Amino acid sequence: MASMSLILLWFLFFASEMMSMGNSLHKGHMVMEEEELLGLFEVMDALLEDPYWAQAHPKPCTDTPWPGVECELGSNNQQIFHVTKIHIGPDIVFPFSPCKPSAYLSHSLLKLKYIKTLSIFNCFVASPVTLPKTLFGPFSSLEHLALENNPSLYGEIPTSLGGVAGLRVLSLSQNSLQGNIPSQIGGLVSLEQLDLSYNNLSGQIPKEIGGLKSMTILDLSCNAVEGFLPCSLGKLQLLQKMDLHSNRLSENIPPDIGNLKRLVLLDLSHNFIVGPISETFSSLDLLEYLLIDDNPIKGGIPQFIGKLKKLKSLSLSGCGLTGSIPYSFSSLKNLTALSLGNNSLIGQVPPNLGSLPSLDQLNISHNKLSGVLELPGDFIQKLGKRLDLRGNSELCINDQSKKKNLSSYLEIPSCLNTRQRNDDNYFAGGPLQDLSGLKPSWYDSNPSSCSSWPNDLHVIIFTLVLNLVI
Repeated sequence: MASMSLILLWFLFFASEMMSMGNSLHKGHMVMEEEELLGLFEVMDALLEDPYWAQAHPKPCTDTPWPGVECELGSNNQQIFHVTKIHIGPDIVFPFSPCKPSAYLSHSLLKLKYIKTLSIFNCFVASPVTLPKTLFGPFSSLEHLALENNPSLYGEIPTSLGGVAGLRVLSLSQNSLQGNIPSQIGGLVSLEQLDLSYNNLSGQIPKEIGGLKSMTILDLSCNAVEGFLPCSLGKLQLLQKMDLHSNRLSENIPPDIGNLKRLVLLDLSHNFIVGPISETFSSLDLLEYLLIDDNPIKGGIPQFIGKLKKLKSLSLSGCGLTGSIPYSFSSLKNLTALSLGNNSLIGQVPPNLGSLPSLDQLNISHNKLSGVLELPGDFIQKLGKRLDLRGNSELCINDQSKKKNLSSYLEIPSCLNTRQRNDDNYFAGGPLQDLSGLKPSWYDSNPSSCSSWPNDLHVIIFTLVLNLVI
């Protein structure tokens, strides 16, 4: 209350100054409207640790600017400034967050009628804050709303957001939001990016999302979203990234996904999706990242994957796959990471995998592969520990002295020793690993991949997202 009284005192002082300036607008003075300036003071007081912000920035659009606030001249009266951007985050007062422990979203945001960008990062981390249901509807000018990495931000996604027709970016990731994804989101006809990842959202994906024809990024990962993928997603012709990993999605992948000709990344991993994967995926000519691991897909690896020439990362681990590894993978010249572990694949390891010029990570562990490993020695040396062949008891290597005991290094038996094995529980000089506990994560209703990204692949994905945004 004390800080608010101080703000009001300062406002009265500067309001009187602006009134005198208002009498001489013809002389070139540029000011803010009184209600809008007061609204800004109240919004910042609700957020910032600094109780003297209003004193230090009485003219935030002109003489006393602040790095997180931006203004523009009004279109009707070129001598009136309006607040068009508020950004709050650790980057403003590095390395400390500028927010106070009791920070909250003030309803005085409604007084900032010209705001285009509101971004608040890492601010609500102590006291619980509920996202107001009626805070954003009147913002006809709002184009970019980003409330991210606020673990104490609770509540549901306001249905009133559906009325902000000019909104282009809606990012509410890494908060504690719950409830369903409202169907009213389908009213955001200008929306280009929708990121609701890392929350506690539930219910189904509303089919109305398929009407957002300008969408390029859709990220609903790490929630508890369930049910089937709506066929309407196939209408998002401009979509480049679809990340739905670590949810409770089930049933088949709709063939309509094959209509997304501009798709670069598709991540459906850690769900309950069943196969087969539709042949329509063969038309995803721009696809670089295909991640479907830890789903009960079953069946064989689709042959058409060999046609996805731009593919860089392919992960089908823990999908209950059977059959052999297709030799057509040799055409994937851009492939950098291939993960087929924890399946029931049989047959030989195609030696032509070692000829892929960009392949730098290969996981085919814990399958039923057999025969002599014929990957080139320089390929094995290049990958090092990024080559995982463990858990294939019938797979062996001609472990000659010049290969420096690769059998032990790769943890597969030497072909010279396979004839000497009298105990099925031993290979390569040691006991077989007990595979009984190696269950795919789709047996677990609470996948752990959201607590921490499990490997470098998601770092690659994050870089891709940045490139798409830029």
